[in-house]
Amino acid sequence: MGRRCTAWWRARGWHGHRPSRHARVAVVAAVLGAATVLPGDAAFAGVTPGSYAFEAPGPYSFDEDARSVDGATGTTGADRLDVGTTYRSSLPQDGKLYYRLELDATSNVYVSVTAVPRAGTTVAPTDNLRVTLRDANSRPCSYETVGFGSRSPHPIAAWGARETHATGSSCQGTGTYYLLVERADRSDSSPGAWDLELAPVSEPRLRQTAETEAPEDWNSASPTPLLSEAEHREGGGGFTRATTLGQGVWRDDLRPGQTVFYKVPVDWGQQLYATAELGSSSGDGGLVAVALDMSLYNPVRARVDDVSVSYNGSQKSGTLDPLPPAAYANRYDHSDQVNGMRFAGSYYLVLHLAEQVGERFGDGPFELTLRTRVSGAAEAGPGYAGSAQPPNLFELTAQDREATNEGGSDRSGSGDATMAVVAVGGIGAGTVLLAVLGVWTLVARRRVGAW
Repeated sequence: MGRRCTAWWRARGWHGHRPSRHARVAVVAAVLGAATVLPGDAAFAGVTPGSYAFEAPGPYSFDEDARSVDGATGTTGADRLDVGTTYRSSLPQDGKLYYRLELDATSNVYVSVTAVPRAGTTVAPTDNLRVTLRDANSRPCSYETVGFGSRSPHPIAAWGARETHATGSSCQGTGTYYLLVERADRSDSSPGAWDLELAPVSEPRLRQTAETEAPEDWNSASPTPLLSEAEHREGGGGFTRATTLGQGVWRDDLRPGQTVFYKVPVDWGQQLYATAELGSSSGDGGLVAVALDMSLYNPVRARVDDVSVSYNGSQKSGTLDPLPPAAYANRYDHSDQVNGMRFAGSYYLVLHLAEQVGERFGDGPFELTLRTRVSGAAEAGPGYAGSAQPPNLFELTAQDREATNEGGSDRSGSGDATMAVVAVGGIGAGTVLLAVLGVWTLVARRRVGAW
């Protein structure tokens, strides 16, 4: 189970949050019908970023623009993380790493850390990722511990926060802060390293004071289920490759051990509902207690809620608890489910099908049906005094609105642009291959230069 505590909450005599009712879980390489692989996933021969080597394509699509960074074993010499920039690192078995941030006195800063066990490694439900953000005097601003919730390895994410509204917190001024990332393994799982994706972001202050109490009343009733025909939408392989969905019924095919990412744009004042269904199987392999896990993350990749589905070969479904409308004042509530709905922007649905499903019921694929609903009229935002980093993080862009109006897009991210350019004009296969190889070479050279 996860745990997060801030000085703001401790100042009010509260030292934990209500546990979730479910266990926490967590460029193109081939063309013309072959599998698509992003440069962020691929191994670059002969290149060693920092002190570790990139693995072959694994269970997560890392941000292709992520910078390589080495964590330090102590605060001295810790590499700096800049807000608005994504980083890639590696956490060894039983290791702990420090990273440095230089923060102003007015912005809220959030740092999400996604941990990805490498292919072939094993995990246990008691294996944990712990993320702590501290000030220069080692006083914690926040901490969170996240476990896998099952024996099926998959990406998990934990976050740290420096919140300037946190009354009584020591983490308020301009200065140096340190992010501590560590493994809290309590099992005999494989000793392999976990790859990391670190995403520090900032939220600007408000132009004027807003409400400082979380709303107490909101519509907590479950809506009528959507009954339209399901449309096929293939999930992305990571946060930056999440497939955009609007309101509707969507279908995907999952293999055991696979994790897929979707994002649903939610504006201020709107509520998000989601149900995941796992189709029936012809096999009779007994019961898998945690077969399908669906986790919801907010725009800064902080976990809001999750639901796990057991499976015995029959159709099964799980629904997220009704969540409040997105509102700035939700941050003053102590529960994850309300506190996490503090922003407008893209909310991520991350679904993982456990490896054990394959052991009991075969390789599949297994049919996933995802029902998403966004209710309520969009409202005006709280009035930020500046821009978030990265920009547009806490608002819906024209592209978001277009995607949701059309029901969703097959794939998001820069890969779309690459494939669109390749597809235009009826180019011959040989020309396509040369174009893709040229882009690949250019990206590889740019990355080598960055390292």
